Amino acid sequence: MSKRIEQQLLQGNAQIVAPPHAPTVVDRSFELPRRLYMATVGLYLGFLGVMATGFASPQLAIPMAIFALFIVAGFAVPTIWTRLAPDESRTPALRWRQFGDRGIMTATGRLKARDATIQMLILPVLIVAWGLTVVTIAALV
Repeated sequence: MSKRIEQQLLQGNAQIVAPPHAPTVVDRSFELPRRLYMATVGLYLGFLGVMATGFASPQLAIPMAIFALFIVAGFAVPTIWTRLAPDESRTPALRWRQFGDRGIMTATGRLKARDATIQMLILPVLIVAWGLTVVTIAALV
């Protein structure tokens, strides 16, 4: 790749200055209450429970255990990640009452708590409903 080189650099007249020092503030809390994450994990594990019950087979025990491990790890790793922040930049997750009063700010604007909860839980609820539908169809056929 070609890169444009300034005339000052070519002549050796460029000044070397210290980089600006600004503390990095990172919000890793995602602002959502823990209840919503627990509900999401519960719904995903509920889907696995429905599938394991509906299609009970000894050959599915290990795959279901691996799936459950992936689901738990998929939420445990970000939980650990939020606690890695230094104490001065750590922002705790919103409490349920704060979440209900303030809602949450998103890229498209502020959402009420009800709307944010629906957006967060719609996919897990639909997945559980899909699992129940599949098991029901398999039982009837």
